[in-house]
Amino acid sequence: MFDHWVMAVVVGPFAGMVVVRLLAERLRPGDAAVVFAWSAVMLAASSTVSLFVFALKAAAELPAVAARGNWSHERVLLDTAHVPWASWLSLALLVAALLNLGRTRWSQRRAVRAARRHAAALPGDGPGGVVLLTDGAADAFTLPGPDGRIVVTTGMREALTDEQYAALVAHERAHLTGRHHQLVMLAWLAAATHPLLRPMARHVEYLVERWADERAAEQTGDRRTVAQAVGVAALAAGRRGGLAHAG
Repeated sequence: MFDHWVMAVVVGPFAGMVVVRLLAERLRPGDAAVVFAWSAVMLAASSTVSLFVFALKAAAELPAVAARGNWSHERVLLDTAHVPWASWLSLALLVAALLNLGRTRWSQRRAVRAARRHAAALPGDGPGGVVLLTDGAADAFTLPGPDGRIVVTTGMREALTDEQYAALVAHERAHLTGRHHQLVMLAWLAAATHPLLRPMARHVEYLVERWADERAAEQTGDRRTVAQAVGVAALAAGRRGGLAHAG
């Protein structure tokens, strides 16, 4: 039983992190993002179930609980007598994981609601449209949801040529139509339950940026322009990575 705990809680997530590092550059970005996001979910679920099972054992170690559940108190104690701390540690980790999961989900829902309110209040062509926001700071981002918009500041627009601007819009539209923010949120929900899954969540963020770059290159038919737009936009915005965040 303890071997299962070690495999699910420690070895599984660590192995998943290693696989991400080995395969991230060997799969197509879109396929990799989907596979890694759902792999993180499965690893998180496996770890959480194992913690729950051992947490039940911690409760069963209490004579009153064992009697109510018709369990053998002595048998429960003997089952993991060589690791007496495992059950109570599992209970503490399970509580911490569930609390962190709840906080993360609440934060995500709040961010999505704020993005939707912002999108609904913006002028322009309606859902899916591009809004040019008067702001000297260079930035571009996607507001997800049914009323989703692509927002580009005038500072960013002035930093790009027409071709580069078209590539930027194509990149952001790929985020919007592909609902990339959902994959990213899913990966971070999984990471909320286990710290070893955080590198996987960061890889999903990286992969959806590459995925959007690939879609932009397909739409514009010019990978070189997309690559130039990535560099110029990153320099203008003072950050590294893809053209902009996924929402």
